[in-house]
Amino acid sequence: MELIRAWFSRTFSNPQVVILILLLVGGFAIVALFGEILAPVLVALVLAYLLEGVVQLLMKRLGRRRLPAVVVVYTLFVLCAVGVLIGPVPLLVRQVGELATELPQVLSRLQAALETLPGRYPELVSEQQIQELLAAATAEATRMGKELLGYTVASVVGVVTAVVYAFLTLLLLFFMLKDKEVILGWLARFVPKQRELAVRVWREVDHQIGNYIRGKFVEILIVWAASWLAFALLGLNFAALLGLFVGLSVLVPYIGAAFMTLPVGLVAFAQWGAAPEVLWVLLAYLVIQALDGNLLVPLLFSEAVHLHPVAIIVAVLLFGGLWGFWGVFFAIPLATLVRAVLAAWPQAVAAESRDDTAPCKAPEGAAGAASAPVGGTPSGASTGGAAEPAVGAESPAPHSAD
Repeated sequence: MELIRAWFSRTFSNPQVVILILLLVGGFAIVALFGEILAPVLVALVLAYLLEGVVQLLMKRLGRRRLPAVVVVYTLFVLCAVGVLIGPVPLLVRQVGELATELPQVLSRLQAALETLPGRYPELVSEQQIQELLAAATAEATRMGKELLGYTVASVVGVVTAVVYAFLTLLLLFFMLKDKEVILGWLARFVPKQRELAVRVWREVDHQIGNYIRGKFVEILIVWAASWLAFALLGLNFAALLGLFVGLSVLVPYIGAAFMTLPVGLVAFAQWGAAPEVLWVLLAYLVIQALDGNLLVPLLFSEAVHLHPVAIIVAVLLFGGLWGFWGVFFAIPLATLVRAVLAAWPQAVAAESRDDTAPCKAPEGAAGAASAPVGGTPSGASTGGAAEPAVGAESPAPHSAD
């Protein structure tokens, strides 16, 4: 108990450590408690963080003038957002409706295929297991149908809310980009001045987090486009929708790619049955995943976060359980933040310990410097100032006696 008490006292007596803990706990608490209310603010903050690198790059070409760079980047972003809303979004909405309409047919075809398994492989699958599986699948499909129906009924309210949130997000994004220094200066007033540790941790993870988030957005778009094109060329139904899900699956390393194999294979099987086209679809999916993991990821993430796969999976489960989609998206940056805090913590405690012991050693150094001239050491003149050479000059006799 004494060791624990001593460690607790030594660690939390450092004001920088306390400030860092308060900042982290406060940030997590705000997101957990007010995440839904502050959704436009959080989304605008993420977008501003993504676009800041482009703004800085453009400022170098415009003579460090921020406002023209912000206007250009913001205008391009709005045009791209409008293009997405006009192009892929209506297609995705239509395919969602088609999938909901054809879902009973898909399930009946899968049911017919599953019912033949006990006859083919009686030693592996029994009829009771198939019936239980079908009952569970039917219940899940019924639940999804009710949720989709409820979403359709509330779609008008949802569209109005989405439009209002989108307008607020774009407005906040512009001012966050335009008045970045003003906002940061205002926020800094509420942070204690002893924040060196927090600044050190932030600088350590800022570059990695920025590259990771920007790289992930680019990776999602490329994988989505490649999957959409491959599925469409092979004639697979719901190609755009499945391509989007495949693109989003890169947010969850290792698990996402393995999980998406099932829906892609099921849709292909429901469309063609046990035909060669199913194998071609799965082969195309595996090729896309191989190119993503071995070519695209190394190009986009040249400065990797160097996290162990176990740490990545634990972070995805933990933060995804806390904050859903955004928790999964930011799982790796948050894990990087935790690693940086754990790495900087002992350094801060050690620095505090050195600061505490430094005054105790100062008198010894002073005493040694004062006693040097008495022994006639010429170098003492350089540390003792102008008066000490006179003291050393008055003691030549003992020196010559030695």
